[in-house]
Amino acid sequence: MITEKKWEERIRDPHAECMSEEERRILQGEKLRKLVKRVYGTVPFYTEKMKELGVEPGDIKSIEDITKLPFTTKDDLRDNYPFGFLAVPNEQVVRVQGTSGTTGKLTVMAYTQKDVDVWGECVARCLTMAGLTAKDRIHVCYGYGLFTGGMGLDFGAQKLGAMAIPMSAGNTKRQLMCMEDFEATAFACTPSYAMHLAEAMQEAGVVDKMKIKAAVCGAEPWTVEMRNKIEEILKINCFDIYGLCEISGPGVAMDCIHHEGLHIHSDFFYPEVLDPLTHEPIKDGETGELVFTTLDKEAVPLIRYRTKDLTSITHETCKCGRTTPRISKVKGRTDDMKVIRGVNVFPTQVETALFGIGEVVPHYLLIIDREDNMDVLTVMVEVDEKFFSDEIRQLDALRHRIGDVLKQALGISVRVKLVEPKTIERSEGKAKRVIDNRNL
Repeated sequence: MITEKKWEERIRDPHAECMSEEERRILQGEKLRKLVKRVYGTVPFYTEKMKELGVEPGDIKSIEDITKLPFTTKDDLRDNYPFGFLAVPNEQVVRVQGTSGTTGKLTVMAYTQKDVDVWGECVARCLTMAGLTAKDRIHVCYGYGLFTGGMGLDFGAQKLGAMAIPMSAGNTKRQLMCMEDFEATAFACTPSYAMHLAEAMQEAGVVDKMKIKAAVCGAEPWTVEMRNKIEEILKINCFDIYGLCEISGPGVAMDCIHHEGLHIHSDFFYPEVLDPLTHEPIKDGETGELVFTTLDKEAVPLIRYRTKDLTSITHETCKCGRTTPRISKVKGRTDDMKVIRGVNVFPTQVETALFGIGEVVPHYLLIIDREDNMDVLTVMVEVDEKFFSDEIRQLDALRHRIGDVLKQALGISVRVKLVEPKTIERSEGKAKRVIDNRNL
């Protein structure tokens, strides 16, 4: 791991990333006015919604007027599948990206060439935050195709002038071979797959043969404990990149070396953190739902898109010198949270608790059942190979200890099921952490 003392801070666009608050709000206001005027005339959904609220484009004079505008949800996008939100002629669209939905339909986003260029620029800023330059070789093991992960990191590497190695996901043995042979200096993937890669490198005895100095991980919630573990095994710095297909893809925000929140590229995206129930703004530092407005998106601009991601925000200047607003590491999603016997439970709480127990590895699965009208939570946990034993007494003691730790962390009693090493399926994409059998 590279320490902060040895760190050479790089800022790709000092004007955009370090402008004053007043300058930023003036810029955001100008962009919002243009955005509202454009979508009012080109996107029927927004025309109708604004008319219902009694709002016209002329009512939007500054960024503070954003609260007058309607929200947009994923259901709205699905209802207008595939291109009902398109704000430009079809011939201006140069690519589409999408994400799978629970209904079987895709959430499809279209991009103009300008949209692609902005996306690449945002990711390039993030890669610069990770200390990378045109001299680096970035091994991309996010999935390519409709999923935005692979293409986003690829566009960013191109903007930076770095070498992109488009491996996509899967085939871990081949991933390690190419990382070593191509002398990759960074890799990008989901945190759960990064953990898997780290374990695989350690098991194969190739950690010291690698040139890796940084990992850029995102697409799913993860804990500080997991980041520390990956950094410890690989002796690198890990960074948390954030994005979502609906807004752009990866690169909307990322944390810097100080890891005190993820910097939002607020010249392109305007963030709000609102109370999930009242939709009212909350104070800096308080947890709420993250809402985004795309200030520069041409093909599919979105106003006040409800991400369902739970986080907090701060507008204080960071130690790195950037003045951009920062969000805390995403705690989870409103739809990831499970209410069990009246208690709000997030998978990340389980992950944090398990990292404090040396005899287990950070691979787990939450299974929720209903027995006799009572919610029952079972947590499957892998035992570390070094500590796995056939002695029932030892395993029982470990199971009880884990149960006590989880009860303290979650506030409810849980059943703990210990399983052999490498029993729980490793994910090459987003990790599946919860199985809810209650049919609620």
